[in-house]
Amino acid sequence: MNIAIDGPAGAGKSTIAKRLAKDLNFIYVDTGAMYRAMALYFLEKGIKASEEEEISRACENIEISILYDQGEQQVILNGKNVSSEIRREEVGNMASAVSVYGKVREKLVALQQKLAQDADVIMDGRDIGTWVLPGAELKIYLTASSYTRAKRRFDELEEKGISCDLQEIEKDIKDRDYRDMNREISPLKQARDAVLVDSSDMGIEEVVETIKKLYQERVS
Repeated sequence: MNIAIDGPAGAGKSTIAKRLAKDLNFIYVDTGAMYRAMALYFLEKGIKASEEEEISRACENIEISILYDQGEQQVILNGKNVSSEIRREEVGNMASAVSVYGKVREKLVALQQKLAQDADVIMDGRDIGTWVLPGAELKIYLTASSYTRAKRRFDELEEKGISCDLQEIEKDIKDRDYRDMNREISPLKQARDAVLVDSSDMGIEEVVETIKKLYQERVS
């Protein structure tokens, strides 16, 4: 069984997906970690982010899988555990730069679909229900108002002692929404058969319970 959770930045997709995976004993597929694993491969091979042709060719030699060991996610790149290496800042920057390339997205979609064929998975992102797992048994479009999403981010940063501006954060979120919804490849949109869950006035527990009820309805 597959569960797809899509939605805009700051809607709480990853937090909710991880909780659901734990509660339902599903595998949470961290798509961001998969992009980082690809980026690590390019860095190790000395390929620059600007070398699209080289990157496209290199994609053919990459295999990535996600396993769980004692509840901890392990990212495997061509048979090697790279869970700690992919968290380096240079890897994150490389992942952001190469994620725009069609071949990179194409390769990762194929890998993600293979994972979903082999296990019960929960995946979150921008195009999971519309593109990556169009046949998912349960699709959720998780959203919240731009103000709510900005306030959550503001509170997170304040808690870490980082000075920030709420209005500036909300503007950034609105700009990102526009880019995500209007990009050429796999734009963010609610799948026709997805259930809309607006978490503007809901806590994490409430959202988790709402989706668990929808899951129970599908399996009963």
